[in-house]
Amino acid sequence: MVNDDSGFSDAFVLEAERHAAWGAAQLEALTAFLPDAPWTADLQECRYRQGELELRVGLLGSYDQEERSWMWAWANPGFQGTEVVALSAAVERYGRARGIAELAEPVLDLSGFDDPDRMAELIAFAGMGVAGAPGYIGAPAGPTTRVYFLPDDARAPVVPFDPITLPRLLLTGAGLIGRSPRHVVAGHFDHHGLPHRNEADRIVAGLPDGTEAVVGFDALGRITGIKATAGGGGAGPDRSA
Repeated sequence: MVNDDSGFSDAFVLEAERHAAWGAAQLEALTAFLPDAPWTADLQECRYRQGELELRVGLLGSYDQEERSWMWAWANPGFQGTEVVALSAAVERYGRARGIAELAEPVLDLSGFDDPDRMAELIAFAGMGVAGAPGYIGAPAGPTTRVYFLPDDARAPVVPFDPITLPRLLLTGAGLIGRSPRHVVAGHFDHHGLPHRNEADRIVAGLPDGTEAVVGFDALGRITGIKATAGGGGAGPDRSA
C-alpha cells in the first residue's frame, strides 16, 4: 500500500501499521462480500446500498483528487454532530487523546506526496483500524471526489482469528506499510484479544487452543519465523510493541 509515507508523523504510520494484518484480511473479505453493482446512500438514515445489499454505515471522510486533500467526516459542516459521523468522531477523539495529528486535524493536505491517492487510502485504512470497523468502502462521488464509508452492520463479514492463516496474514501485513513488523504482529494479537508478551527477539502470544504462537525478529526488526508451541506459563499482556 505505502512506499511514500514520510510526510506523515511516525505516530500515525505506526498506528496504521498496528491494523495492517487484520485490516488487510477484512478488506479482502468485504470486497468479496459487496456485489458488483452501483451504489447509493441515505446519510441521514446511515444506509448504504449496493445492488440488492443494504448496510448500515458511518461516513469516515472524503478525498478531493483535484485539491489533493482529505477531509474527515466529523469536520464536514454539513454532518457535524449527526449520527452518520459518530465513528469518524471517535477516530478524532482517539487521535487527539494520543497526539496523532493526522487523526485530529479536520483537513489533511496530501499535495506534497508523490502519490496522494494512495495516501488517502492509507488514511482511510488507519481510520478503519482505529474504529475497529470490518473494512471500509471507498466510492466515487463525483468526477474528482471519493467518499469513504465504514460498515456498522452485523451483516458485514468479520474475519475470525485463524492460527492456520496466521503466518500468511502477518507476513502480508508486515509488507503492506513496512515500517514496523512488531507493530503489525502486536496489533494483530491486540485486535483478536489475545494476550502476548514482547521479548528482545520475539513476540509470544497465547492462542485460544492453549498453544503459543512465537513470532521471531532479526536485528533489523524483520519477521524471521512464525511457529506454534505447546503453551507454557501463558503469555502475559504486552502493550509496548
